[in-house]
Amino acid sequence: MTHVQGHAQPDQPRERQDDESLESVVRAVRSHPSAVLLAIQLVAVLGYPFLDDSVVGRAGLGVVQMAAVFVGAWAVRRTPALPWVAVLLGAPAMVFTIAEAVFDDTGWVIGVSALFHAPFYFFVSYALIRYLFHDDKVTRDELFATGAAFTVVAWGFAYVYAGAQVLWPGSFIAASEGTVRDWFELLYLSFTTLTSVGLSDVVPVEGHARSLVMVEQVAGVFYVALVIARLVALTARRPQR
Repeated sequence: MTHVQGHAQPDQPRERQDDESLESVVRAVRSHPSAVLLAIQLVAVLGYPFLDDSVVGRAGLGVVQMAAVFVGAWAVRRTPALPWVAVLLGAPAMVFTIAEAVFDDTGWVIGVSALFHAPFYFFVSYALIRYLFHDDKVTRDELFATGAAFTVVAWGFAYVYAGAQVLWPGSFIAASEGTVRDWFELLYLSFTTLTSVGLSDVVPVEGHARSLVMVEQVAGVFYVALVIARLVALTARRPQR
């Protein structure tokens, strides 16, 4: 009996180390929710081309993306409005995320999905920006939140473009064939427009689409200027030692 116990003892420190490692991961996630949200956003961008041909993959990625965005916003900015946004916009948007994956060529499904998704993402980006400006300190998580809010805005405008494409067919042309741009092309257009790099081969050719693109260009420049101005102001206000 003593011999058996002697062999069992070395396993206990290992189990304790595993528990401590798990606790450290949980603490890191709780202390940096914006970093987790930004990482999930970037993984979704990298993973979408691999799942584009799978209905289950597209639907699952969309639902996980929305859940991560909401949880990230809830972690950094717990306002009474967030539960209402989740019920009125988030829940229907998740349903239509699945519907889009199944009926990807149905115009009204895409249009209604954009009607719920766009305001949901814009509200979450607003909550993240409020989080950035809620005090006079710049934490590490707030730095990650600047990137997370930026990507959330890009997602919101991508859904705006998807809705515009339903309302005004032929709004966008691209190097690829067809008159209808798929979701990933519109997301690519949104990121290149918001960052003002101008690398997109997806081009707005209809008047309403061009107007929306110009609004996103202004939003991108304004966002960068706003964040930089805040960081510079806080640095200038920091007491000298």
